[in-house]
Amino acid sequence: MRLFAAVLPPEAAVAELARAVDPLHDDHLTWTARAGWHFTLAFMGEVREEVLPELHTRLERAAHRTDPFTLRLHGSGHFGERALWAGAAGELAALRMLAERTDAAARRAGVPMEQHRRYTPHLTLARSHDATTPLRPYLDALAGFEGTSWQVDTLSLVRSNLPVSGVPGEQPRYETVGAWPLGG
Repeated sequence: MRLFAAVLPPEAAVAELARAVDPLHDDHLTWTARAGWHFTLAFMGEVREEVLPELHTRLERAAHRTDPFTLRLHGSGHFGERALWAGAAGELAALRMLAERTDAAARRAGVPMEQHRRYTPHLTLARSHDATTPLRPYLDALAGFEGTSWQVDTLSLVRSNLPVSGVPGEQPRYETVGAWPLGG
């Protein structure tokens, strides 16, 4: 099963961001569905069934060792000319620490992880069909976005169900398969 650890923003934060993003929707970008908005902490890819019990134990431990913290959606950014995202502000050191702990938990549980890189908190909003679509107008429109703070109190393990129908524009479906309270 294809898994990742994530922080899921509450509905109020999602609705607030949607009000800023919805007027920007056009056919130049493929926009992610609100139901898929999340902060990936550690992408694990395909995880073998026999690894799941140990993974759950280690993620629970990572959550227990991390106190709740505050975040808010903030501004925007991009990866190259391919991905547009909303950023985060608030207790970013705590978010980065949780990302490091979830990555380490997955490794120790036996999940082969990609090369470790510095964590960049982001929530993917859209992807470009090709590198010729300028992202600057979208970045400028979202540059001043400041969401309301919320308390992050849960670490989630999410299953990504990739599209199988072949219908253009079909999005992955996300299903939370585990959740642990922060701070025990």
